[in-house]
Amino acid sequence: MNLPSELMENAVREFAKLPGIGRKTALRLVLHLIQSDLSASEHFGNAIIDMRKKIKFCQKCNNISDGDLCSICVNKSRNHELICVVESVRELLIIENTGHYNGLYHILGGLISPIDGINPEDLHINSLIKRVESEETKELIMALNSTMEGDTTVFYLSRKLKNLPVKITTIARGVSFGGELEYADEVTLARSIESRRPFEFYMHQNQSEDN
Repeated sequence: MNLPSELMENAVREFAKLPGIGRKTALRLVLHLIQSDLSASEHFGNAIIDMRKKIKFCQKCNNISDGDLCSICVNKSRNHELICVVESVRELLIIENTGHYNGLYHILGGLISPIDGINPEDLHINSLIKRVESEETKELIMALNSTMEGDTTVFYLSRKLKNLPVKITTIARGVSFGGELEYADEVTLARSIESRRPFEFYMHQNQSEDN
């Protein structure tokens, strides 16, 4: 479809670059902005620019934040002895949305995957170890996807932390989300966290299945 304006075409092209936004959806969004008050478009544009320029990452857990520390890390009502280890901000938001977890988080920024060129030093692993060493952390919940990369990362972390007095658990397996946390419904994910098991149990179970 040829658009009547090059400016409009440019806007549609930029919207269509966003994940999950096709050209038709991008066109609807652009038409909505055109038909709205100019002030609405200005507020929209300024919000995006302000977010991109001013947003920070928490110096402790790597969560998205407005300041040096995120709202979760500074919340004194949360259980600071419990840290849930996740791959990205996406998983953090999913778990938070269940309303069944009241501890802290640590975002790794990915999973170990040598085939993709992602090694332990590319992730926020050293900062996690330092947190366990310096804070009163009693348990780490490994809420990583049940994939080869996720299991490799959990195993690596368990080895690095084996000499520290911290309990390592994993969320219950057998959850029907195909290995991806983002596809889990809130109730199922909440139950998998509540039914977490020691990492040693999971390793023994895997070894039994292999045999």
